[in-house]
Amino acid sequence: MFVQKGYSLGIDVGSVSTNLVLVDDSGNLHYKLYLRTGGRPIEALIEGLGQLSENLLPGDRITAVGTTGSGRRLAGAMVNADVVKNEITAHAAAASAVAPDVKTIIEIGGQDSKIIFLQEGVPCDFAMNTVCAAGTGSFIDRQAARLGIPIAEFGSYALRSDSPVRIAGRCAVFAESDMIHKQQTGHSVEDIIAGLCEALVRNYLNNLAKGKRILEPVLFQGGVAANVGIAAAFERLLGVSLIIPKYFDVMGAYGAALLAHEAVVANGGTSKFAGLDCIKQDFSARSIDCNGCANMCEVVCIYSGNKKLASWGDRCGKHGKQ
Repeated sequence: MFVQKGYSLGIDVGSVSTNLVLVDDSGNLHYKLYLRTGGRPIEALIEGLGQLSENLLPGDRITAVGTTGSGRRLAGAMVNADVVKNEITAHAAAASAVAPDVKTIIEIGGQDSKIIFLQEGVPCDFAMNTVCAAGTGSFIDRQAARLGIPIAEFGSYALRSDSPVRIAGRCAVFAESDMIHKQQTGHSVEDIIAGLCEALVRNYLNNLAKGKRILEPVLFQGGVAANVGIAAAFERLLGVSLIIPKYFDVMGAYGAALLAHEAVVANGGTSKFAGLDCIKQDFSARSIDCNGCANMCEVVCIYSGNKKLASWGDRCGKHGKQ
């Protein structure tokens, strides 16, 4: 006989990765999935839900669903999520569950980075960098590929450095040019990578944390937390010890699952989730230019077949009410 288990599903759709997690009613993470979004968030989410369904046991059920990330509205419409939360809220919820007394969250993902400050588990301030790629996962991936080093080993090279070189890290283009110059002048790969890690951390601190007090405990999460060279550079420049959660790479999805569970319980225990069979629908996204006023908003619409499920992007909210 199978014991029926209920799980909250957290979905984080970002520009680089799509992450799914299953969390039980006690907040324990039982399943996680990391997929490359590859510029196709609809297909990535359908693939992820398909893999998730294959890993559920008979009797298992999904009792709540939350979405976050840059594609949170798209994902929320596809699965009829119970909550759709921004990344700040989701990451803060996850960090507070891991370390209830957390004061500062350093989060670096594939295409952006953020810093979040909390008081008694509630975000009180934050800053995001979505403009410059320097220090993000995609930039580090590119440098690892250019140097012919597996990304999983990239950070360990920095730890073997005897004399890190100075790299200009305020811009991704300048950082790459400076790395090439340092290679041409004969510096070792270890010293160049160590210098790059320090430069990217300086860039992060100067852009996001300038003028702000970074209080302990400090959590480091996001995909880049796997890079031991970046983590070591943060600890060295800040003079603090970082806490890297066990599931650092899916903390956004974890937070979305926790928030969904909380919302469903508060709503009487009934989820709006469309069910895993939703992956059989023919989803598509289209953009329209609204000519209703001088704003000329670009409105994004998500369809299942010919049925419009949701729309967003207008400043007045007219389309979102339809």
